[in-house]
Amino acid sequence: MENILQDDERLDYLLAEGLRIIQSPSVFSFSLDAVLLAKFAYVPIRKGKIVDLCAGNGAIPLFLSARTNADITAVELQGRLANMAERSIRYNGLENRIHVVNDDVINIASRLGYERYDTVTCNPPYFPAYEASEKNLSEHVAIARHELRLTLEQAIQSASELLKQGGKAAFVHRPGRLLDIVTAMRANRLEPKRIRFVYPKAGKEANTLLIEGIKDGKPDLKILPPLYVYGADGAYTEEVRQLLYGQEN
Repeated sequence: MENILQDDERLDYLLAEGLRIIQSPSVFSFSLDAVLLAKFAYVPIRKGKIVDLCAGNGAIPLFLSARTNADITAVELQGRLANMAERSIRYNGLENRIHVVNDDVINIASRLGYERYDTVTCNPPYFPAYEASEKNLSEHVAIARHELRLTLEQAIQSASELLKQGGKAAFVHRPGRLLDIVTAMRANRLEPKRIRFVYPKAGKEANTLLIEGIKDGKPDLKILPPLYVYGADGAYTEEVRQLLYGQEN
């Protein structure tokens, strides 16, 4: 236990799942977006193969492990983040179900195999590379947030290459990129099937987009009910509380 943490790392709780995760304020900490994507994505319950691209410190694979018994592969380019994910997975005793691959998302199917997976999730960098000049960003955070090493189109292409026909890809991104996302999905045989917009609270513009597509699916897009993060009282809404803390209905 004493050696599981390095530098300024801490061991946080994933309360709804009863798991722990290693985080670092200077290297990487997951956001609500990871929780939302992990709960939004379709996953096979008992058998199957899942890949999480841009896995960071392994939050989404850990969240998914509470929903499925399928094999999960976490792909993360940055060695430090991949190591954090590996240590969290070992701490939770999930090393037989979650496997970390420290590699580039671009062309990852050439290593993992083409058209072999049932589900791909991805929380890609949101911001263009030219916005990455913020002085307070560490290299780890800059690569995770900005398209320095991976563009949206490249992430979507890799997701499609990994998926079986009929497999599902789920992404979380910013609403301003919706048309770019749909265009890239359709160019890569991923037909958008479900979209959900996430709002900070009622009366505000959406600031997060969840979208799922099926490889070679037929056109039939469903717009799901909105998700509000905060209520009028400034506290989490009941739905978000359940996602984070596992409260009963």
